[in-house]
Amino acid sequence: MNAAEQANSIEMTSKIAAVVNLFHSYFPGISVDLNPWLKNAETEEFDDPNALDFAFHFQGRNFSCYSNCILMQIRLSDRDKIDPSKIIGIELSGHDYQGQQWRFSTVGKWEFWGIGLPLPKEQEKFKQMCQRMMHIFDRAHKSEVDSKPDLF
Repeated sequence: MNAAEQANSIEMTSKIAAVVNLFHSYFPGISVDLNPWLKNAETEEFDDPNALDFAFHFQGRNFSCYSNCILMQIRLSDRDKIDPSKIIGIELSGHDYQGQQWRFSTVGKWEFWGIGLPLPKEQEKFKQMCQRMMHIFDRAHKSEVDSKPDLF
């Protein structure tokens, strides 16, 4: 689901802003699109209400990342469950004028695959960035738990 549509609480809006700021800290000058999905019959079937979807656009082609655009989906636990802000994983894919060049997922082995992979230095940046994004969600949950008063 478009990240802009998920910004329905102060907590989630803060997390989305933190993710965008973190991405900018690793890739200055990149622009963000919080509404990467069009609202039409074709894309509605892929709409996941338990995900935050972003698109990040480089000005021109970023040769070290082998892409013009990076699509990112942060998958969250089911909102009907007790902990809706728990992160399940992050999916990244790099695209250029020829289509998808590479993919990366934090689910499993944290490996890149595709026809045109980012350079090793950039791969490490993406991995560090994803670790920090996971901490954004984990830290927010822990601070909520820590701020609850003891009953005894």
